[in-house]
Amino acid sequence: MNALERHLIARIRADGPLSIADYMAEALGHPLHGYYTTRDPLGARGDFITAPEVSQVFGELIGLWCAEGWERMGRPDPVILAELGPGRGTLMADALRALRVAPAFRRALRLHLVEISPVLRRAQATALAEASPVWHDDVADLPAGPLILVANEFLDALPIRQFLRRDDGWHERRIGLAGDDTAIAFTFDPLPGSDAAALIPAPLRDAPPGSLCEARPAATALAETLGARLATEGGLALFIDYGHFPSACGDTLQALRRHRHHDVLAEPGTADLTAHVDFAAFAAAARDAGARAWGPATQRAFLETLGIEARAATLLERATPAQASAIASGCRRLIDPAAMGTLFKALALAQPRLPAPAGFAEESSP
Repeated sequence: MNALERHLIARIRADGPLSIADYMAEALGHPLHGYYTTRDPLGARGDFITAPEVSQVFGELIGLWCAEGWERMGRPDPVILAELGPGRGTLMADALRALRVAPAFRRALRLHLVEISPVLRRAQATALAEASPVWHDDVADLPAGPLILVANEFLDALPIRQFLRRDDGWHERRIGLAGDDTAIAFTFDPLPGSDAAALIPAPLRDAPPGSLCEARPAATALAETLGARLATEGGLALFIDYGHFPSACGDTLQALRRHRHHDVLAEPGTADLTAHVDFAAFAAAARDAGARAWGPATQRAFLETLGIEARAATLLERATPAQASAIASGCRRLIDPAAMGTLFKALALAQPRLPAPAGFAEESSP
């Protein structure tokens, strides 16, 4: 039993079972023992690899997407360029390198990063020193003004709550104590929750008994904040993540450690915890707050529209055989339906008066 599990057991003994959202918040963000606050989880030596680590082309195309969005916004100067959960800074470093072809945008942008991990902030400071980034703990701390925001694999780590439909209503799934109260285990509230119906996405509220549905209040709050801000102050936001559209029931909570699935409750704080993003619910919350929502498009369709094949061909022209193999395999992994091409999706939020962002042909349907 590790220190964080002992802390959780003491908390449950004092206050009763935890929601899964509370458990995830502790496991991922505890200041002393949390997964993200104590380590660099990325890469072959870590627990997972994200798209920016797969290929430089990913970040380069995102950078050019931002530059095109800035043009559609009327070239505001200055403009805030923000990233949520920037990892090692790889995506943004590749994006800024690509922006050498857009010097006016490069001069106008002011880089802001939302990051809670001290370990990753140090990596970002090294990778992005030339851009003089400013760090924040929360998106609400970003300065006012026109905004272009990017978030890759950020929403999936926001805490979720789970509810099981029974004949008498929705019962919340929680983390309680098992056996002799010395281990944590899943349990369900014995009575229906009074707030469940409001939290569960509207299309799922009449799901049949036996259905397990997930809600992500932190994502809803983020969508509402960004939707209101984009509507009044202008700008665009791009979210790329894995998940489903439209809304669907199902248990998608998972843990990853050393690139393999891990018991969600075992050794909390030592594995990444994620769940599928409900793109429909996120888009609906942003629309209700005043923004337009575009997509989602599959990552494959989005990157192909932005020109991934042409960019890869350019890189291959001057690549060594080893480099060429890495470029080809990396780009293939990003767009292959059997890899990241279909499960991962892109969704854009925008000020209502702006035209469709690059890579998107259709608005998100209500």
